[in-house]
Amino acid sequence: MAANKKAKMILDKDFKIGSIDKRIYGSFIEHLGRAVYGGIYEPGHPEADEKGFRKDVIELVKELKMPIVRYPGGNFVSGYNWEDGIGPKDKRPKRLELAWRTIETNQVGVNEFAEWAGLVDSEVMMAVNLGTRGPDAARNLVEYCNHPEGTYWSDLRKSHGYKDPHNIKVWCLGNEMDGPWQIGHKTANEYGRVACEAAKVMKWVDPSIELVACGSSNMRMNTFGEWEATVLDHTYEHVDYISLHTYYGNYENDVKNFLAKSLEMDEFIKSVISICDYIKAKKKSKKVINLSFDEWNVWYHSREADKQIEPWSIAPPQLEDIYNFEDALLVGCMLITMLKYADRVKIACMAQLVNVIAPIMTENGGAAWRQTIFYPLMHASVYGRGNALQPVVDTPVYDCQDFEGVPVLETIAVEDEENDALTIFAVNRDTDSALELECDIRGMDKYRVIEHIVLEHEDIKAVNTKDNPYNVQPHSNGNAAVVDGKVLAALPKLSWNVIRLSKA
Repeated sequence: MAANKKAKMILDKDFKIGSIDKRIYGSFIEHLGRAVYGGIYEPGHPEADEKGFRKDVIELVKELKMPIVRYPGGNFVSGYNWEDGIGPKDKRPKRLELAWRTIETNQVGVNEFAEWAGLVDSEVMMAVNLGTRGPDAARNLVEYCNHPEGTYWSDLRKSHGYKDPHNIKVWCLGNEMDGPWQIGHKTANEYGRVACEAAKVMKWVDPSIELVACGSSNMRMNTFGEWEATVLDHTYEHVDYISLHTYYGNYENDVKNFLAKSLEMDEFIKSVISICDYIKAKKKSKKVINLSFDEWNVWYHSREADKQIEPWSIAPPQLEDIYNFEDALLVGCMLITMLKYADRVKIACMAQLVNVIAPIMTENGGAAWRQTIFYPLMHASVYGRGNALQPVVDTPVYDCQDFEGVPVLETIAVEDEENDALTIFAVNRDTDSALELECDIRGMDKYRVIEHIVLEHEDIKAVNTKDNPYNVQPHSNGNAAVVDGKVLAALPKLSWNVIRLSKA
């Protein structure tokens, strides 16, 4: 048996990174696969309410304390006519959905989704189509959703049974417009111009909204960097955020390399921040553009299965990754990475929420259950509210195929002054041994450990299924304790840890 490694950490309440925006714990629902139909919406299901929404799914989403959900795409939005999804359901058209080669029935649209978001206590982050459409359709959608009454679109909403405006405050200016796969793919200059004009009219309709410009689809795009700079050159004074998207996979079946991929996410964030600040300096602006990491997750398990799907079917099982335990560990590392930049990453959306590369899975007509990745997201959302603290960390490191100097201990701390709480999130990346953590909480010695949650499993490929939904789940048998002003804990090998402290 390998001897336990040791790591040291210092926390101080004055080492603040910034206030955590709760919207960093958001998610995403696209009209894709069974995310909507069979996911959040399934009339006739034993758990369906009178509107057709699955109550079992609603309860699982509420466990996540989901603050914001991005909708309706994703690649889908670049060919979407939002007017197809409003009005009487029996009058709504069925359309060929070109992004994912299915048939869209339009039985769920903006009103139904806004209603569902209210049921799960979430805000909506609405995306507009800047692929096949432009500023006119975008400003009309803002008017339909947010204007009280007395105009064509607002009165049309009222006639559809929604007297009060939805008051949607965050809007995405298209989706992944740098991608050749995107309907209406544009160059950076083409997109920057249309995004600028859409932003202007959308804010003229409702000056209170916040807007997200499309950044690169991932940092491996040939246009990465130049894309962000050009788009922000056009839109800087009209938008509030620029988006980042990234997904990781373990195609090589190399757990050490896989768990190090959050280091690439770290570089991605730093790079985009530097580009935002370059354009700020170039424009001599006082405005700060923040980041919306509105697509992130592990995604690779389902790619072969998706090639077998019959085109033009309705709500087929697409992108249904079955997540294993090691995926949950990387998700934990990615959450920690974003919290390290809480001063600039203000919105983030795990893509997606139900069935499609999701923490929640369902069976049509049957059960709903939590995937392995559900737990780190839930823990971060529930316990990660407050100020992110910058830890001083001394940890062993390792080298792997794509990275050098990978920290064995990946960690961040959150102080919730309002509730006298301190939470340490930590992943032990070591594949062989536990990690003995010694954390000096100088100036914070009135804290005591109230719970040490651990997510661990002897099989890194272990999954949760309909028949075995609790195969991978956390326990509260961690041994963290405060001794002489230090938090002492053994972090099991390959584990996600949540050490919760409260003032004595």
